[in-house]
Amino acid sequence: MTSIVIPAHNEGRVIGRLLDALLADTPASGPDIVVVCNGCTDDTARVAGARGPRVRVVEIPTPSKHTALRVGDEHARGFPRLYVDADVVVGAADVRALVAALAGSPELLAAAPGRDVPLAGCAWPVRAYYRVWQRLPAVREGLFGRGVIAVSESGHARIAALPPLMADDLAASQAFGPGERRVVEAARVVVRPPRTWSDLVRRRIRAATSSAEFERFQASQRDGSSASTPEQATAAPSARTGTADLRALLRARPQLLPGVVVFVVAALAARRGARKAIRNEDFSTWLRDESSRQG
Repeated sequence: MTSIVIPAHNEGRVIGRLLDALLADTPASGPDIVVVCNGCTDDTARVAGARGPRVRVVEIPTPSKHTALRVGDEHARGFPRLYVDADVVVGAADVRALVAALAGSPELLAAAPGRDVPLAGCAWPVRAYYRVWQRLPAVREGLFGRGVIAVSESGHARIAALPPLMADDLAASQAFGPGERRVVEAARVVVRPPRTWSDLVRRRIRAATSSAEFERFQASQRDGSSASTPEQATAAPSARTGTADLRALLRARPQLLPGVVVFVVAALAARRGARKAIRNEDFSTWLRDESSRQG
């Protein structure tokens, strides 16, 4: 049986649309859906529980995504297993496409859906930023930034060994070599971007902080020579965007110059904003944008 684990912290406004999409056109026997409400002070548990017995709700007092994922694993019943953020939308047919991809390729350990980012209603700098971001090679090829990752039982063993990291989806993506992970474009997930510039910067500060933590983890892994497979050892060392990526994008699409300028400004603002957290090794404060959760 396919299991879906959804960690949710104060997601009462949006989790209903995800659960409705997952439950549509599916038999009563599955998939197995576990919502782990972690440290919620809103009606997340009530909204999830209102979807009936096909959704099992587990409540824990600690507001921690990593803890919620581990608790979800304890309650989940089968494989393949999907980890889904509560603020995205992925449908039952998309889940089936991910499961089919894992079943059809024994060497495939992890998969994620193609990403749709609706930009209507976003401020123009946000739209410009995402038109560049979505075209970057690491963003197109990585499993991160999608809010959904599906793993086989062997793939689960790989990510279960990871320590708690803010960049949990990036760490999960980088845990697999190119031949072990795949973006399944036939499956789609809707990832709602921040609508305002200030919320975009908040999200990018969080990304910069989490990337710094992840790179420290990578450095410790290299020092300990702890890559468990040749595929892992040859995986891309970082998902950071370099100037070469931006130059190549401009050569191919010179009309994106305004967006590249916005992208660089956002990156510099995020770097400045993340300095204090990185200096203090504060990798637990979650800067959440609320504008992406409107409507």
